[in-house]
Amino acid sequence: MAPYLAPVTTKPPPAETTTATTATTPTATPTPTPPTKDNAKGSSNDDDGTNKREPPTCVIVLGMAGSGKTTLMKRLNAHARQHHLQPYVINMDPAVREIPYEPNIDIRDTVDYKEVMKQYALGPNGAIMTSLNLFTTKIDEVVHLLEKRSDQLDFIFADTPGQIEVFTWSASGSIISQTLATSFPTVLLYVIDTPRTTNCTTFMSNMLYACSILYKMKLPFVIAFNKIDVADHTFAQDWMNDFESFQDAMDQQPSSEQSFYSSLIRSMSLVLDEFYANMRSVGVSAITGQGMMELFTAIGDAKNEYYENYLPELQKKVNEVRAKQNIQKDVELQKELEKERESLLRRTNAAAAATPKNTVTSTSSGETKTSGESSSSASPNQDALPNLSDFTDEQERLDYNEFMKELHGENSEKYKAAVAKGRRMQRKKE
Repeated sequence: MAPYLAPVTTKPPPAETTTATTATTPTATPTPTPPTKDNAKGSSNDDDGTNKREPPTCVIVLGMAGSGKTTLMKRLNAHARQHHLQPYVINMDPAVREIPYEPNIDIRDTVDYKEVMKQYALGPNGAIMTSLNLFTTKIDEVVHLLEKRSDQLDFIFADTPGQIEVFTWSASGSIISQTLATSFPTVLLYVIDTPRTTNCTTFMSNMLYACSILYKMKLPFVIAFNKIDVADHTFAQDWMNDFESFQDAMDQQPSSEQSFYSSLIRSMSLVLDEFYANMRSVGVSAITGQGMMELFTAIGDAKNEYYENYLPELQKKVNEVRAKQNIQKDVELQKELEKERESLLRRTNAAAAATPKNTVTSTSSGETKTSGESSSSASPNQDALPNLSDFTDEQERLDYNEFMKELHGENSEKYKAAVAKGRRMQRKKE
């Protein structure tokens, strides 16, 4: 094994502490019912009447660098434990030095980021992508660990690298997300830095990135406007719900920003209007915990979308792949059978060619016949029967009989003649 790659290991979850998980949500803010094991993770009845828990909901946290993904991961973990839900945390950022939470699975325990830089002579971003690719080779071990604990878990939170393009536009990101989605209901949580989004250009850049991720990953999607303790997020939701509101905000931009780029943004805002209509968005604060109830409710709605839309499509794709694999297996089996027939045919013709032509033999009825005689004037081919006395091994006779059976059929005269000859030669030998 390479010195920079180790097996995937898991850590026990930290002990629950109520002091570290207390959220400071303002009392004036209306909040929905807190998530519990009954509404965050339901149960289904099997045919035998027993209750079977649904698999945990996997939440993959994405976002631009500095949007607060890691801090929000800490808040998600703390909020779940505060409401007696069992989370399982995965860190997939190999270059991070310190994280404010204790992950159950840490990519840094599997891949040595600095050693990858040395071994492959890469820069920071290239080493992050290579480390994620190496971690992807162990994704089956990760899923195995998750499935072993799935009956005890309610949520799986996965933190991604700060460089968002490393996960969203690489093959490893697609493999990880699709692999998790085949085993667990999976939701993409896109984190946006709300204070920086007050600029119309930055807002549109974030929305375009969110749209591209949605259509690339094809998984249920939730937008989380983070840092609402610094800047309120309602303006962004107004821009998403009201096209005219965004146009008015564009008109109020400084004259220095009223360039050809602004006309492009206006056009794109109209194009994304349908994208906004089907998008869930909530405002949260990873520091104070404000809006966490709404966020967990949105995640629950996205999980229902997974079962309604994504899972049937996934099952359809799996069935198509299995059908193609079965067809391929049939083709390969047919090729193997043809090779075996050709091999038996070559052995048969070789045995026929090696038979002495004028050797006189006697039959059981006392008649004499030379081995060179043939019942037809045709030259020896796959329809001609060789002298079975040339087969010195009993297994060769059996193989030849099986070959004649496949070639001419069980009820054919040629197959019956071959079997009869074999029996006569066996009796004569005895």
